[in-house]
Amino acid sequence: MSSTFGALVHIESHRPISNPAAVVRKDKQGIAGAPSDYELEQWNNQNQKSARVVVSMPNSGYQTPNPPSDIESQPSTPRGVSAGVRETIPPSGAAALSPSATKWRLLSCCLMNFANGLNDSAPGALIPYIEADYSIGYAVVSLVFVANALGFILAAPVTHALESRLGRSKSYAVSTTLLAAGYVILICKPPFPAVAASFFFLGFGMAINLALNNVFCANLANSTAALGFLHGAYGIGGTIAPLIATALVSHGVRWSFYYFLTLFMSLFNMAFAVWAFYHYEEDLPVQLLAALQQTASQNNSDGDDGSSPATKTKLLKQAVKNKTTRLGALFIFAYQGAEVSISGWVVSFLISYRHGDPSHVGYVSAGFWAGITLGRFLLSHPAHRVGEKLAVVLLVAGAVAFQLMTWLIPNVVGEAVSVAIVGLLLGPVYPCATAVFSRLLPRPIQMSSLSFISALGSSGGAVAPFFTGLLAQNVGTMVLHPICIGLYGVMVVAWLFLPKIHKRSE
Repeated sequence: MSSTFGALVHIESHRPISNPAAVVRKDKQGIAGAPSDYELEQWNNQNQKSARVVVSMPNSGYQTPNPPSDIESQPSTPRGVSAGVRETIPPSGAAALSPSATKWRLLSCCLMNFANGLNDSAPGALIPYIEADYSIGYAVVSLVFVANALGFILAAPVTHALESRLGRSKSYAVSTTLLAAGYVILICKPPFPAVAASFFFLGFGMAINLALNNVFCANLANSTAALGFLHGAYGIGGTIAPLIATALVSHGVRWSFYYFLTLFMSLFNMAFAVWAFYHYEEDLPVQLLAALQQTASQNNSDGDDGSSPATKTKLLKQAVKNKTTRLGALFIFAYQGAEVSISGWVVSFLISYRHGDPSHVGYVSAGFWAGITLGRFLLSHPAHRVGEKLAVVLLVAGAVAFQLMTWLIPNVVGEAVSVAIVGLLLGPVYPCATAVFSRLLPRPIQMSSLSFISALGSSGGAVAPFFTGLLAQNVGTMVLHPICIGLYGVMVVAWLFLPKIHKRSE
């Protein structure tokens, strides 16, 4: 796997840099291979005591993104550059970001998303046993989805502030610590209100690492492929979790003991992420920092400190007012709502309407996540070749067709196959959408916007399953299918109203 990641980041790391402006302008994904303005802010905050570097650059007439007002007018001295030295950018890039470092960081992001998949897909197999253990119905058990959504929503406004204050490495440590705390609560099998509260910690922790992971992968040279790996790892976790959970509970093991696995993964990811991202702000490429900082010095005359609450509030307001941010949040809201609703309720549907054996139909959820995984690994690149805007419409149309088959075919095996194909078609939608959002979003608000999209959007993964549970209490679990089809319609409408993609001139 590490050799695959190495090949993926090779373009970013070894490309000769003769003109930083050209690198920023010519990124083949339409996203600058340079670090984001928020990464520049972090780099400056951690090195403000160092001597400044004056960079001599020719006037190339290029345009760079409008940076936030919190960037200092000149870059601080990066690691390995002497203070007071006048640095002239060499004709062939030196001091570029280490490909080895990028490889390990991408692997760390994928492992965190793998653990997120282990967490998100397990409730589908465990819900029947949780209901029986606590003697509760569909509506009450659905509160775990609501608590999870609250965690995601409350994480949205604090993710950027957290990274600004602590840096990328320590932000990941906070995220994984929250996850570990939630798993410890679940393992102890407390009263159900505490179970619901633990899902709040899980949502908050996952929202932080999801936003950071998306921004990191979206700014690699081959962003679509990187995001495919990232969310494909999530799909692998989602595939494995129902298999393990069903095998455990069907052999008499208490449902809460499943979370020993996720606890181990959160502790491992804490150590690995802290190591991989330890020098993240210091290791940013000197040349591309200089290119962006030169524009910052020209456009930022007020010297506002980016760490101020007023600046962060302003950036968040700009992000919320952005059309792409709002439509992106609606799109991901509907996508996550359909995805988690299928994962969480298809097993209950097969038990109540098709009279399936819980010890066997629990594996259907694993088939759904296996389809998502294969879709992200196998279809993400073809979707990029076709064009993400068109590919997403075609994939969602196919998902509608097979969702109808899942609803109407009165056969457990046929429905299991249809559910797996729905997962296959939905798989590449998330990485494709994230790549498109990243191209449409101005760089100064990219972190805030993607945090908002992932938080508000992912709350759909709680709202839709919750209402599915409420309706299932009175109507039956067959309401799953019309709800999912309606959510697919919302996805298409939001997608079609996105602004047209223009090639960046940065």
